[in-house]
Amino acid sequence: MAPRIATLAFLTPGNFADDDPHTGLEDTLRLFEYGERLGFDGGWIRQRHLEHGVGSAAVFLAAAAQRTKRIELGSAVIPIGYESPFRLAEDLALADVLSRGRLQPGFSAGTPPHAELLGDLVFDGDWRSYDLSHTRIERLVQNLRGGYLGGEDTVIHSPGNTQRPRLQPHDPGLIDRLWYGGSSGRSVRWAGEHGLNLLTGNIVLGERSDDFGASQLALIAAYRERIDPARPGRVAVGRVIVPTDGADRATRQRYRRYAESRHERTLGPQGERRVLFAPDLVGPAEEIVRRLAADPVLAETTELRLELPYEFHRAEYEQILHDTVELVAPALGWKPAIPA
Repeated sequence: MAPRIATLAFLTPGNFADDDPHTGLEDTLRLFEYGERLGFDGGWIRQRHLEHGVGSAAVFLAAAAQRTKRIELGSAVIPIGYESPFRLAEDLALADVLSRGRLQPGFSAGTPPHAELLGDLVFDGDWRSYDLSHTRIERLVQNLRGGYLGGEDTVIHSPGNTQRPRLQPHDPGLIDRLWYGGSSGRSVRWAGEHGLNLLTGNIVLGERSDDFGASQLALIAAYRERIDPARPGRVAVGRVIVPTDGADRATRQRYRRYAESRHERTLGPQGERRVLFAPDLVGPAEEIVRRLAADPVLAETTELRLELPYEFHRAEYEQILHDTVELVAPALGWKPAIPA
């Protein structure tokens, strides 16, 4: 069965220079505006700590909401280990209301990146004793449900108002738009059992196979076995896609060097966890379309997420988005949304 893409989104790293963060962040906001004009259905930001990238997806997406009108606004992913389930729920609910219901927050669980450096700064006490599991996401979901705090007669007073206390703004619809970035069987089964949508990108664990495609197909199947059929979750597949058609000669050569530098990691499982990497799709649009059409994983979903490389700049990102919209996605059945 050939892929039929109905939803097309992009994921960007949100790079900036150490001595000029504003320019890089402004370029990323403009990329969201540009993607909306091209007809993309969604724009996603990575959340990264201690790096030259966005440290708070909620803050960035609130800004992006004021610069766009239509596209979904996602995070891939927020490491829940560093977050307070209540305070993050407040931030996401506020950003979602400001976006008029367009947020698509994605999460990961487990020990978050750079924990040895950040743990003592984030937590009071020994962070190694904290519960950093999926339970932390469950607590966030419960907070978003907006149940009242205290007893039936508990109220709080503020100027001009007396009310029963609960998380504000009350935004229970956001629960249906939460995602989990799953790369193992255990994580995708948990996501399905708890009704989260599934993000699966160009990295998975080779738990039963050395083949990336077979491993990713197994994850999607395991997720769908656990999701409630009355409310089937969304599944979005990510691929690094870099069409070279609209690039000049020097840029095309740089794109090829980028792909060559990452090719070896795709040849087999990496490390003790047996990490598998999907090959990057770098080259003419015609070749990329052919490879995507033959991708058995894409035949299992209608949602494709274009994962932009970390190393590039705004003009190159715009060229990649433009060529994907004009030359790649339509050949897979995708039609652009009506521009804002």
